Amino acid sequence: MAVRLEDIQAAREVIREIVAPTPTLPDPLTSDELGAQVFVKAECLQKSGSFKIRGAYNKIAALTPEEKARGVIAPSAGNHAQGVALAAALQGIRSVIVMPQHAPLTKVVATRRLGAEVVLYGASFDDAVAHAHELQQQHGYTYVHAFNDEKIIAGQGTIGLELLEALPNLDVLVVPIGGGGLIGGIAVAVKSLRPQTRIVGVQAAGCAPVNPSLKAGHPVSVPVAQTIADGIAVKRPGELTLPLIQQYVDQVLEVTDDEIARGIAHCAQNLKLVVEGAGAAGMGAILAGKVPVRPGQTVATVLCGGNIDGNLLSRVIEQVMVRQGRYLLLKLAVVDRPGALARVVDHVAAAGANIIDIFHRRALWLAPLGKVGVELVLEVRDAEHGEEVLARLEQAGYHPERERVGEWPD
Repeated sequence: MAVRLEDIQAAREVIREIVAPTPTLPDPLTSDELGAQVFVKAECLQKSGSFKIRGAYNKIAALTPEEKARGVIAPSAGNHAQGVALAAALQGIRSVIVMPQHAPLTKVVATRRLGAEVVLYGASFDDAVAHAHELQQQHGYTYVHAFNDEKIIAGQGTIGLELLEALPNLDVLVVPIGGGGLIGGIAVAVKSLRPQTRIVGVQAAGCAPVNPSLKAGHPVSVPVAQTIADGIAVKRPGELTLPLIQQYVDQVLEVTDDEIARGIAHCAQNLKLVVEGAGAAGMGAILAGKVPVRPGQTVATVLCGGNIDGNLLSRVIEQVMVRQGRYLLLKLAVVDRPGALARVVDHVAAAGANIIDIFHRRALWLAPLGKVGVELVLEVRDAEHGEEVLARLEQAGYHPERERVGEWPD
């Protein structure tokens, strides 16, 4: 059966005592840049760190006593794992979660902490799905799909109800797409109550089967899933979710990992929110100018998860700071005698820049005889300050060579 508004409203009653509504927060910086009113739905603050508890609890609460007694099994790239583990624990039943071998350690540890048995298998979500089906057949577990299930879709759709309560004049809604359960449920809710809202789905370019599936008229698979947005790295949309996308979603677009990284860093720097790659896909699309927005419109995106590995978050922010001109990577040559490097450091300090790293390179890039190559990584206030630092070093006779990465505006 198709998911209807009534199913989503019923799901809200089921999860009401378990799932707290998440805040819908303004994004002043992006609003100013676009001349619109931009908001984020902070599902990254949800229990278990993502929206998945909504659908998981709605599904597990509806199981029969016999189904609950067998225990549940679910494949997951991470967030569904925690949602199912938490929902099962709240219902007092056993849960087994199959995750790809390279699932983020943060998500593996958190899932085990919630009481689930975690099985690591395969290189992708689809490998985990196949193994979960094998274990289900062997042990008789009750299967809880990550997205291709009416109860799951209806649970995720409760986000749409909350969004329209917070933003009754919502014009544009941007939602990440993995298997399609999140956008499917939200789209049913929003389009049923406010048909004029434009809904834009966003996939990671490294794993984007939805547009090919829409063109084919049925779910098709992509051969690889390679993206930092592991939460939406699903190679094939669902048989239930694709028709919902086709009926209710106005546009599906794709974002690169660099654009996703920019979304992650934007949320951390400007909204003080920790968001994973999947959760930042919509924000990345907005910042990249890929979502059509007219001045004065009310725009929102769903930050659907916050379970990002700390090491990845650190690398993303560092990369984005380079692209924003906040980090300078410089090469220069100095005379090979005592005190020469100290004078370079003095010029950098006088310019107000902070040295992050410094390396001597005698042979690697063939500095002239009598000189030594120096590589500097400097932290500066902004791109303009970086130009001031370069100018000071140039005036001092060092002729620095800047290593450039494609830059974004501040």
